Amino acid sequence: MLDVLGLEPDDERVYRTLLGRPNSTAMLLSDLLALSQADVDKALSRLVQWGLVIRSADEQFTAAPPAMALGALISQRQDGLRMAEQALVTFAEEHRAAMTGSSISDLIEVVTGVDAIRHRFLQVQQAARTQVRTFITAPFLAVPPDENTAEPVAIDRGVRFRAVLDRAVLAEPGIITDAIDSLRNGVQLRVADQLPMKLVLADADLGLVPLAVTPAGEPGAVLLHRSGLLDALDALFETIWRTAHPLELSGTGGEAETTVELGAEGPTDLDRRILALLLAGLTDPTAATQLGLSPRTLHRRLRHLMDIAGVRTRMQLGAYAIRHGWIEHTEGPVPFGNATASD
Repeated sequence: MLDVLGLEPDDERVYRTLLGRPNSTAMLLSDLLALSQADVDKALSRLVQWGLVIRSADEQFTAAPPAMALGALISQRQDGLRMAEQALVTFAEEHRAAMTGSSISDLIEVVTGVDAIRHRFLQVQQAARTQVRTFITAPFLAVPPDENTAEPVAIDRGVRFRAVLDRAVLAEPGIITDAIDSLRNGVQLRVADQLPMKLVLADADLGLVPLAVTPAGEPGAVLLHRSGLLDALDALFETIWRTAHPLELSGTGGEAETTVELGAEGPTDLDRRILALLLAGLTDPTAATQLGLSPRTLHRRLRHLMDIAGVRTRMQLGAYAIRHGWIEHTEGPVPFGNATASD
């Protein structure tokens, strides 16, 4: 638990033991912890050096109060991290200056192989300071959405995530559950009819563009540094983002049909998920499969919503849902599945 502060496992065990047994000798600690005398001596030496343990003249040891000793150590680490962040800003500015006027080979790095692409994909997100923007398309060759370990870490340090999903991605198994988890973590998701490429952008400094599989059978990607090409991809993302459909999925995923409530006064969480997927352009069978429902139950839910809204067609229901805040939508035509609610 204290390894983030530089303590070894033995150091932590010795310190925690001393918290409950002050004025212990090294020999006693060795017996209590089943550690060799040499290992205990090394741990005590480090703990005394860091101010976590106090040594008496008769070679007895007592743990310093945690709030004081560990608090000081944490403050030192925080000061070190702040200095590292300042150095990062300085290094980044020096790198940008060095990149100005650089050759093409300095601005573009070709990455080959699944492992190398996965490594770069995670690195790009780790390098972001303010925002990460992505285009998500199928198939997932290097890092499936549920294996993106860099995303929650970056979110925890305040990085904003925006992602546009190709509509076909919503038919992938498990993608709705992953999308709900991402939305809960603060990721903003939108859906586009069709995306031109996979893309990851970290701030305005780095971009990763996966490419087609090479003739040798290995996938490839291009890592871009700040350049006119990266600026163009930045503009492309923002253009598609403005016209894409916001994806709002409340709840925790599919519900068993036997537990579906009718919700006479308005849409339930399940209703909102149905509306969100149909407004994103999914077909009835695909939406029903993603939510764990039969097509018949999905149609029954839609008929109930049409009764609440007092409308006769799906297009009218979609417009009503948007107008009354049941679901968010951008300007433009309202897609709504591929069948009438009376089917």
